[in-house]
Amino acid sequence: MNKLSLKVILFGFIFTFFSSFGQSYFIGLFNTSIREELGISYGTFASIYATATILSSLSLIWIGKRIDDYDLKYYALFVVVLLGFATLFFSFVHSLIFLFFGIYLLRLSGQGLMSHTATTTVSRYFETSRGKALSTTWFGLSTAEFILPSLIVFLVSFFYWRAIWQVIALMVVIFLPLIIFLTVKDLTIDSRESNIKEKINLKVRQWTRTEILKDYRFYVVVISMLAMPAIATGIFVNQQFISESKNWDNHVIPTSFMFYSISSLLTLFLSGYLVDKFTSRKLIPLINLPLLGAMLVLMYFDVFYSSFFFLGLVGISNGLANVLGSSTWAEIYGVKFIGGIKSLTTSLMVFSTAFGTAIFGLLIDVNFTIEQISFICAIFIVFSIISIVLIRDKLQPEYQN
Repeated sequence: MNKLSLKVILFGFIFTFFSSFGQSYFIGLFNTSIREELGISYGTFASIYATATILSSLSLIWIGKRIDDYDLKYYALFVVVLLGFATLFFSFVHSLIFLFFGIYLLRLSGQGLMSHTATTTVSRYFETSRGKALSTTWFGLSTAEFILPSLIVFLVSFFYWRAIWQVIALMVVIFLPLIIFLTVKDLTIDSRESNIKEKINLKVRQWTRTEILKDYRFYVVVISMLAMPAIATGIFVNQQFISESKNWDNHVIPTSFMFYSISSLLTLFLSGYLVDKFTSRKLIPLINLPLLGAMLVLMYFDVFYSSFFFLGLVGISNGLANVLGSSTWAEIYGVKFIGGIKSLTTSLMVFSTAFGTAIFGLLIDVNFTIEQISFICAIFIVFSIISIVLIRDKLQPEYQN
């Protein structure tokens, strides 16, 4: 692997790490502090969160596509400035309107654009080792998920939550521009891992975003991919409700995130090699099986250590989803217009997190138990698994001379 390849991977790793500041698991750590200070319920917070997330997903469709049109270093710098502003803005939230715009900016810049920029860059640059490169890139987020939950729980007990967000904003605007300059300042849209010519005279058809919307396979794969973010977000945002329902200590779920992170890391490591050997198309039917197991654990077990197994299984599905969610589109639809395609799929992913949050909040407010909510989630997961299995033999790229 050459020096530029390592720089691209480092860029992706750090950007996915910093995407945490817009991820549901991280914002959920401040759920109680925000609700108590603003005097709002779980349902109100969930509704605001969902609405802001939907708006961010719609914005992402247009803003994310611009990565195909502009120099990467300038696009990445724009994303960093937006994240820095979002984290600073969030520290001044004092009303429901401010909360709405604060969440909108965090979800757009953090979960949306930071991860989109990282995975689009890596998917486009790498060809022969795309799976391993993507898995290494997603180690950034998994590392953050391992470190940050326990750290934030500790810091919140000593420092005002607004001060924590202000320190985050300072880190973003100082550290990330330097990373861009040191890693991808010379990368172009046509930069590739190697210049090895195809050994055959066939090339994968390069689909545009408009064309994939007419392909039924796109919708089936999307349904399978959206189960994980929708359900996991509902869990992360409402982790305090789960702890209260199960009579767990407030530190149980934040501690369990270490198991989530470890299982996600191990799965990322393994899935990267499996993708390069077998392709994403053959592995994607497996993506939601661990998530189904997690719902069963949540339904039938109340002991505190079941949280370790529950989030560990979610982590496995997360590891699979991160790698397969990026590489599958490149395999089936090519990389020429991957920025536009991924901006759409990332937007749908962000939208699904809003949907999951809203459904969880609604069900909690009408007194559904966590066991009943888990059962509903399990039904959706089973549907997604059956759907993808039925078309698994159709997930082949089209070739042209």
